[in-house]
Amino acid sequence: MDARGGHHRDDEGDEEAAAAGAGADGGATAPLLAGVAPLGYSGHRRSHAGDLHVLSAAFLFIFSAYCAAQNLQSSVNTEGDLGTVSMGILYTSFTLFAVTASPVVTWLGSKRALVVGTSGYVIFILANLVPTWYTMVPASLYLGFSASIIWVGQGTYLTSAALSHARDNNLPEGQTLGNFNGEFWGMFASTQDGGSVMGKNLLFVVFLGCMIVGIVLMCLLSKRDEKGNTAPTHSSFGAMMKYIVAPLKDRRMILIIPLIAYSGLQAAFVWAVFTKNIVTPVLGVSGVGGAMAIYGAADAVCALVAGRLTSGLHSATSIVSVGAILHAVVLFWLLLFYSPMGGLLGAAVPLFIGALWGVGDGVLHTQLSALLGLLFEDVKEAAFAQWRVWQSGAIAVIFFLSPNITLQAMLILMAIALIISFGSFLLLTLVVEKPSTTRS
Repeated sequence: MDARGGHHRDDEGDEEAAAAGAGADGGATAPLLAGVAPLGYSGHRRSHAGDLHVLSAAFLFIFSAYCAAQNLQSSVNTEGDLGTVSMGILYTSFTLFAVTASPVVTWLGSKRALVVGTSGYVIFILANLVPTWYTMVPASLYLGFSASIIWVGQGTYLTSAALSHARDNNLPEGQTLGNFNGEFWGMFASTQDGGSVMGKNLLFVVFLGCMIVGIVLMCLLSKRDEKGNTAPTHSSFGAMMKYIVAPLKDRRMILIIPLIAYSGLQAAFVWAVFTKNIVTPVLGVSGVGGAMAIYGAADAVCALVAGRLTSGLHSATSIVSVGAILHAVVLFWLLLFYSPMGGLLGAAVPLFIGALWGVGDGVLHTQLSALLGLLFEDVKEAAFAQWRVWQSGAIAVIFFLSPNITLQAMLILMAIALIISFGSFLLLTLVVEKPSTTRS
């Protein structure tokens, strides 16, 4: 490991995986990628952009199945609120395990972590075929662990691929991180839909098939950081804990944590509050699928656009500001002026709200992922673990709170969280930013 935190290891992984990457692509990737202008592919012997495409496709298959299954929990597992309780347990488990996910990912390597992480999603789908407290609760607990592994692995792998691509092609690192994250989150956002309760068992078998395709794609990824870094970092429990909490000693992380937490609050708001209190009273349960599809489409398009516009902290500030303003408009509109209406206009309003909210979600996830990779390259596994700790904890809060407080109280909570998180992010920009954070 060099002074910048792992570049030697990644470069060695590049040499080790050059042949493997060519074999996995079957020689067909380079011509295909030649037309991908935003990623600046120039025929390098190792296609980092190709790994990005494979990673994005793998997550598309896995999370198209998982997100649909998640959206169905309150509809198909209703006895004793099994579905809702399982989701709360899942995100609580996710929060706890994410604390220690970074050393696990460092030990496994990001590719192996991605493959291992998929196992929890498969087990969760299998549990839904026989949903009881004895199957769903253990599956949710294990999924919390594997989700922490797959998401820290995703952030680490994507950052490594983006920075390697930038160095190999003499591109600005900030812009390349934005492009890579834009493509990934744009693809990921398209996994959103409302699901269907028709033919439940057949539906979950289809979900299982999608996940198997995703696992196969994960296995085709090139190796990056599996070689030789298990550790001076983890030679003792104390050293491991120092590595885990290292980002918390950096005031940049302290200032970005509120926005990370808000990203979780706003995502769970859509799943647990928007669909129940805004969409269903106007469009009915059958309208949830269409509303989530519009939300996902807006999310995907804005993630792609925001990624291409990213170049560093200054550009991220402008982009995040747009998302924050849109979320503020929606929250204060719902709090002060909104009431369900009939007719075509009344039906269009929830869809429009979903689209605006999707824009903000796409902006937040793209910019957070790019900035963490850019600002914390030396400890990227620990930085992405912090993201998942605070985000999943916020999601769990919404799942547990939403059945017990009014819509007005929830909107006030969201508005306060948005103001605090955006103010903290502006402070990061104005006070902490250094010229080195926008590297070229």
